[in-house]
Amino acid sequence: MGEKGGAIRLFFSLLRFCNNIKETTMSTNLVSKTGLALVLSLSAGAALADEVTAWRLFVSDREQPKVTVVDAVKGEALETFEIKSPASLYRSVNGRSVFAVQGDAGTVTAIASGISFDDHGDHGDIDVEAPKLTGAEIVGQKPSHFVEHDGEFAAFFDGEGVARIISEKAALEGKSDFREVKTAAPQHGVAVAYGSHVVLSEPNKEKPDELPIGIRTVDEAGTQVGDIAECPDLHGEASSGNILAFACASGLLVLTDGDDAPEIRHLAYDASLPDGKSTTLIGGRGLQYFLGNYGSDKVVLIDPTAESNAFRLIELPTRRVHFAVDSIRPKFAYVFTEDGQLHQLDVVAGKIANSLKLTDPYSMEGHWNDPRPRIAVAGDKIVVTDPLQAKLHLVNAASFAKAGEIAVEGKPYNIVAVGGSGQVHDSENKEAHSHDHGDDRVYKGYFEDDQVKDRTLSDWAGDWQSVYSYLQDGTLDPVMAHKAESGEQTADEYKAHYEIGYKTDVERITIDGDVVTFFQNGTPLKARYASDGYEILSYEKGNRGVRFIFKKTDGDADAPEFIQFSDHKIAPERADHYHLYWGDDRAALLEELTNWPTYYPSSLSAKQIVEEMMAH
Repeated sequence: MGEKGGAIRLFFSLLRFCNNIKETTMSTNLVSKTGLALVLSLSAGAALADEVTAWRLFVSDREQPKVTVVDAVKGEALETFEIKSPASLYRSVNGRSVFAVQGDAGTVTAIASGISFDDHGDHGDIDVEAPKLTGAEIVGQKPSHFVEHDGEFAAFFDGEGVARIISEKAALEGKSDFREVKTAAPQHGVAVAYGSHVVLSEPNKEKPDELPIGIRTVDEAGTQVGDIAECPDLHGEASSGNILAFACASGLLVLTDGDDAPEIRHLAYDASLPDGKSTTLIGGRGLQYFLGNYGSDKVVLIDPTAESNAFRLIELPTRRVHFAVDSIRPKFAYVFTEDGQLHQLDVVAGKIANSLKLTDPYSMEGHWNDPRPRIAVAGDKIVVTDPLQAKLHLVNAASFAKAGEIAVEGKPYNIVAVGGSGQVHDSENKEAHSHDHGDDRVYKGYFEDDQVKDRTLSDWAGDWQSVYSYLQDGTLDPVMAHKAESGEQTADEYKAHYEIGYKTDVERITIDGDVVTFFQNGTPLKARYASDGYEILSYEKGNRGVRFIFKKTDGDADAPEFIQFSDHKIAPERADHYHLYWGDDRAALLEELTNWPTYYPSSLSAKQIVEEMMAH
């Protein structure tokens, strides 16, 4: 089929991706409004605006132990964080956190970006605060690969052969709470938290200094599931949509969701390719593909859904230095080459669309970690570090022309960008903002039977955090005080009431299609659920509520047989928060009225949850 066939496959990959993409990537969804957004200062005055765009660049130094935060809209430094050694940087998918992996210091440091989003369906709100070190750190010998999957982060420590896995919620709360999964030996390895399983690289036991030879899947107890999947010289992994891939000397291992564990297939390199392999992968966003290196002067576009002709090589004019994908304009990716040029790749056509001279040459001779440019995408700008000239180059993504420079002290090296667009409401209008749950009488529990309609799990799809820890640590004290101002109890009495109501050891829940994953003290339990109708309950005060009930059809034995949602809504509508009841006895659950674990979107900061609660 050649180039035309590859373009057709990528077009249909876009359609598949749009059907599978998670709803939690708020920053990407919101960025589509950038062209309409009023770009405003991030000062206190911006809080009065209807729409703002905020982008921050997190830049590590090649020689100094620091991370500089740059306001990409204003073009000025906001903050510099001292860390323990020069770092590689990784941002979370939702942009709320950035992690500095410091190999020389044996430390992974969590940073709150200060930018978060709240999805209200017809629009999104943006919350902008000062970035800060959260206080959460993971320590160990030689941290290397750092991978996020479904909101969990796995840091692999080569010197121990151990993966330490932490949730974003814990990292943002400054808690170094992680679970640990061990491999057979120290190795330059990788781990991925994959639902209720963990996928781990398998070391080369005969030659432990060489790259891993495959991947092993283990369950929550650490027990191996299935056979080791062969992947000689494993190095490089990425996700694109609902597909996870590992790069091997022989091709790619492609992982998708299975009934009981990830399904793994081998995608072999095409026979037509020259000798070589990929050792770095990046997953496409908006289009389902992978971009990898292949030799020193080529990159390869990979269609993970193809049975044949899945690899398309793109020749570069000189050796490759760095490459990145564009999550905002899915058709494009970017490659920087040692001659100082930035190239725009058209991933559908499979060719270089534009090239722009940005810097003096950066030779690839010398050490692999010598200071060389890196690429990030921040809204309508592509940003390239220039460590030897102590600056960042800005390129207009639409015209692919130079758009300015930002000076950064030292040798700015690794870079990630965080941001997007959204609405900001002043304090007077916040309560009037559309947090009103539609009909206020329905919200308070007064409705007719014929108003109640069946609902599907999609109303609660997403990534959700328990609010119980916020009650325990005092974050919700202002909410209790607010209730006491107009209620019949003191703030302490309200807190005692909610201590019983919110109490749970399930700190996080994800809902994707019919799959619900419960994270209990960091350990995931996963099961599939189908609708089992609803029940209307009458309360002593004269009002009523509706429990929407789902029954387990398959999954982990310890996952509950029934789950019941209550969210003050009585017909199909996306939930903004909910109370969840679970257990193995459907009727007994309907009698439970005192303990109602409560969940808000994981994308919300503690401050935003407080604001939401006080607005209700």
